Order: sequence, then C-alpha cells, then structure tokens
Amino acid sequence: MSLEPIGIFTLVLGLYCLFASRNATVVAFITLTVFGAAGAILAGSANIQPAHLFLAFLAVATFSFRTNFSVAIRALNFPQPAFWLACLVVYGIASGFFAPRLLARMSEIIPLGASEYPSTGSTVPLGPVSSNFTQAVYLAADLLTFLLMIAIGSTKAGFKAITIGIISFSFANALFGILDLVTYGTGAQDIFLFIRNAQYTFHHDDVVAGVKRIVGSWPEASAFAGMTLGAIGFCGTMWLCGRYHRWTGALFLLSLILMVRSTSSTGLLALPICFLILYVTAVMRSGGRSGTWSSSGVVLFVPPLLLLGLLIIVLNDELYRRIYDYIDLLLLSKTTSSSAAERGAWNFHGYQNFLDSYGWGVGLGTSRTSSFVIALLSNVGVPGTVFFLLFAFTTFFKRRGIPRSMTSDVRLAARNACGSLMIGALVAGPTVDLGLMFFILAGVVAAQPETEDVRGSLPQHASLAAT
Repeated sequence: MSLEPIGIFTLVLGLYCLFASRNATVVAFITLTVFGAAGAILAGSANIQPAHLFLAFLAVATFSFRTNFSVAIRALNFPQPAFWLACLVVYGIASGFFAPRLLARMSEIIPLGASEYPSTGSTVPLGPVSSNFTQAVYLAADLLTFLLMIAIGSTKAGFKAITIGIISFSFANALFGILDLVTYGTGAQDIFLFIRNAQYTFHHDDVVAGVKRIVGSWPEASAFAGMTLGAIGFCGTMWLCGRYHRWTGALFLLSLILMVRSTSSTGLLALPICFLILYVTAVMRSGGRSGTWSSSGVVLFVPPLLLLGLLIIVLNDELYRRIYDYIDLLLLSKTTSSSAAERGAWNFHGYQNFLDSYGWGVGLGTSRTSSFVIALLSNVGVPGTVFFLLFAFTTFFKRRGIPRSMTSDVRLAARNACGSLMIGALVAGPTVDLGLMFFILAGVVAAQPETEDVRGSLPQHASLAAT
C-alpha cells in the first residue's frame, strides 16, 4: 500500500476544508470526482481515488451536525429512494461473496478483476475475483454519497453549495480536456503523470485518423465523453432555466465542443438523445411569466437553424463528405471493428452468466460487460435490477418543490444530467457502479431544502422530538 502525491494533496485539502467551512468541503469533494484516472492510495491492484478518500472528510463535516444525521437516517426509511439503493448495496455485497463460490465453474465469465486463473484476455471459469471487494466498496460509497447529498441539500445553503460544486466539476472537466490537447501538442504530457497513476489501462496517447483522442483526467476517451455528457445535461439545462447563465452557457458550449472533439463513439451516439432531452426541457421551461429567453429562443430558432444547417451540408459535397467520413469512422464502421466485436462478446457472456445463474446474478463485480443493463443482469440478477429500478423510479419520477423555482430548476438539471450519464452507461457501461457523480446528481434530485423553513418554524420541543 502506498500513499501517492495526489493522496497527500487530498488529505491536506480535507483537513483544510474541515477547519474552513462545510460548504467548502462539499465543493471540494464534488470537484475531486474529476480525477477519474488518479489513485490517492494504491493497494495492490486496487485504487482509492481522491474523491473516495475525501468522502471520509465530507462525512465527518456533515454528520457532526445532528440535524444532518437525522435527515440521512430518515432517508433510509421505506419506501424512500435511499432504502432501495441500500437494498441494492446489501444484495450486491452478499451476492459478490456467495455467488462466485456457490456457482463456481458453472459458467464462463469475462472477469472484471484478477481471478485465480491466468489472465488470457478471454473467458475464465466462474469464481471469486478481486473486484468483488472493490465494487462492493464503490457501491457502498455511492450509497453514502447519496445520503450525504440529501442531508447537505436539506438546507438552502447546502443545496447551493452542491450546485456550485457541480458547476466547478464541469469547469475542471473542460479545463483538463483542453490541457490534455495542449500537453499532447507540446510534448509535456508527463506533467499529468501524478493524476494518471491508478492501476488502469490508459489510452491517453490514442490517435484516430491523425486526431488525438481527448481523455482529460480520465483513463480513456469514452470515460471522458461519458462524464462530459453529464456536464452537458446539467449546464445545458441550467442555461435554459436562466440559472448562472453566463457560467453554465459557456461550460455547456465548451463541453459540447470537447465531447465531439474527443472522437468517442459512446459520446457521439448518446449526444442526439441528450439534445432531445434538452429540447423537451426548453419546451417545458418556455412561456409564461417565469419563462426564460434562452428556452424560448431554443424552441423558436433551433428547428429552422437545424434545417438550414442540414441544407447547407447536403448542398456542399465537400462538407458533406467530411462529416460523413467522420461519422463513418467513429460510428458506422465501428460495428465491424475488433473493439466492437470484443465488447459484443462481453455482453454475450454477461447475458449467458445471467441465464446460467438462474436470474440471481454471478455476484457484484464478477463479470465485465459493455452495457449497464447487461452489467446489472449478469452481476446482481433480477433482484438487483428490481432494486435499482425502484431506486430510479422513486428518485426521478417524484415531483418535489415549487415548479420553476431555483431549487426545482436545479433538480431538473440534475435529473437531465443523470439521464445523460445513464445513456452513456447503457451504451458502454462496464459495471454496476455508475460513479460518484451520478449519485451526487441523484442526491440533488431527492434533496428537499424547502423543508428547512418547516423545520425552522417548529417549536423547540417539536424539533427535538423530530430528531
């Protein structure tokens, strides 16, 4: 086990934030999730990322307040979203320990982590793997993050701090994307070694048709594009709603350019659906006294501008050929590539694992797939999939707050961002763990800062009884 320089920085930052303010701790934690290729602590083949290490500081800063702790405990009541997420975590941990042993050798898996068999890059007999433990830790951290966001977001100041933290993450993600291009062009990529030290397979030097693939602070272009989809969904919605419009509008446009420039098939395939989500949001958010000029402008001008753009492309043969060649390179011809064949094999074996386990799953963290749906079915089976669906339904389909208020607009932005992240995961998600950022955003959707006024209006004896 070794403490890396980025780990020392995380510890120092955590101690500083504990003495600074709780809101500073929240913003720092959310921003640190951008370091997806960094290992603060390396323990064999396992990595503890900076955000996961900093999570301990955030928990101390949050749960040291009795009110926050009470909010988190109440969030675990049936049938709240956190209850279903906790069920998924408990079932996932149990299945990760028992399933690979009880069903040993009953199926062939693409192992997510190291197994007792030699690594051949192909299938191995079903059995325990190192990722059974690491994925259990990650999923438990997701639950803790979700509870922390609900607790912190139960106050208006905390809710605002989370919002600023997500915008800060979007800024940092775009900044590292730009720096990735700059350092590659100047031959100074070694300065990023301290944040590319995790035990992952890195693809930061990959080039497609002479174009450098953007990875930013992530291991590969698909991971960068997948997380950038979340930034596009959040910042785009916030701009449509007229909230922090200067920052969110600029970050939406910059993130969009970087995502397209990343040459990620996952991102390009998911982007049209994200645009559709944003356009529907613009329609819902336009009109009336509380409508915004940005949403109304999008509703009125995007369709004719889109048609005009299509006409220009069709009438310009050279432009049409360039765009077609780019799409063909990244999407159309991708279906016949070796990478697509490999990912297809992962999904085939993942679904076979689901069948061989009689629908119970081969255990959390056991098999690698290339789609979040297949990852759920193969790893945690029907029970885990049902728990996740109940979590998603109770989180994203329950109306909270006053429509078109600041808090409702932020919830809408977080919901759209989660949808954007989910689209990317459905295309190329290898595991059940959707990442800390997804559960930060989900926590924002489930948080209810409006209840702060209600709690404040209660008599002192009633407040004590409620806690």
